[in-house]
Amino acid sequence: MQFGEVPLEAAEGGVLAHAILLGGRRVPKGQRVDAVLLEAARAAGLATLWVARADPDDVPEAEAARAIGEALAGKGVVAEAPVHGRVNLRATRAGLLLFDPARLQAANLIDEAIGIATRPPFAPVAPDDLIASVKIIPYALGEKLVSSAAATVPRLSVQAWMTGGRAVLIATRREAEEPGEGPDKLAAKTAAVTRERVERLGMTLELAGPVAHAVGPLADALARCAADLVLIAGATATSDRQDVIPAAILRAGGSVLRVGMPVDPGNLLVLGRIGTRPVVGLPGCARSPKRNGLDLVLERLAAGLEVTSDVVAGMGVGGLLEDSGRPVPWGWSG
Repeated sequence: MQFGEVPLEAAEGGVLAHAILLGGRRVPKGQRVDAVLLEAARAAGLATLWVARADPDDVPEAEAARAIGEALAGKGVVAEAPVHGRVNLRATRAGLLLFDPARLQAANLIDEAIGIATRPPFAPVAPDDLIASVKIIPYALGEKLVSSAAATVPRLSVQAWMTGGRAVLIATRREAEEPGEGPDKLAAKTAAVTRERVERLGMTLELAGPVAHAVGPLADALARCAADLVLIAGATATSDRQDVIPAAILRAGGSVLRVGMPVDPGNLLVLGRIGTRPVVGLPGCARSPKRNGLDLVLERLAAGLEVTSDVVAGMGVGGLLEDSGRPVPWGWSG
């Protein structure tokens, strides 16, 4: 691509690189410089114009953006028509955005003339959500660069929620605690927020309990559950693998995959399994509708993805700290 300020006689056939005012009329950048435009420029007293001119092997910005955008668009994603060297990609269904970030990084390293921006991997999206954009910086790009980028970019896909799943919420109560306004109001709030969470992901929620916050009663309740997903709202937080919720999962014949997660809020989540059924001990922050570590786990489960201890460990990158609402000690006095 040739780009620069040239005399009027050398500008014809190029693309106007910057918008100009001619006789009180704004001529936008990107317009082809023809004889009419040149005559108007001379009449306005201009001697030069900033123009861009493609080389023989260059691909116009619109075509380059289209080629890369179409290479990005996988299942549940559509690439829109290019506008000013930009192609936006949108979700066509609700679900979880999946792609390989390493390939995206590799594509953006090919050349500074190519800019590809996306939402984070594993972001929940809704139909018509903007999930990515491709921007070609110059007015044209070498064909080899376009081909290389199109071959390197990851395939963006939206993994749809597995609609029709059934979740059950078991609430526990301290054995010495009598039903009353405080505990009942808290349980009702937890149930309402949890119902909204799971229904947003295409599942239904059933309520069970309350049961005593003790290993035996909770294990019996877990063994009776036949739902696709079991959620436990404990009367107290889990702080050890030997605590009530992990111990009850084990007694019910299950396995404990993880106690704790590197996400804040959400540190005290418990992840287990009974047979093929996931069991999640809710962190205290799950009583709030604010996004937290529970959402990161539920979204993957609702999309049919396996959630292991290693997967949870990987959630520490982008672990929601900015949303935790906890005070940050920026300094201290000594």
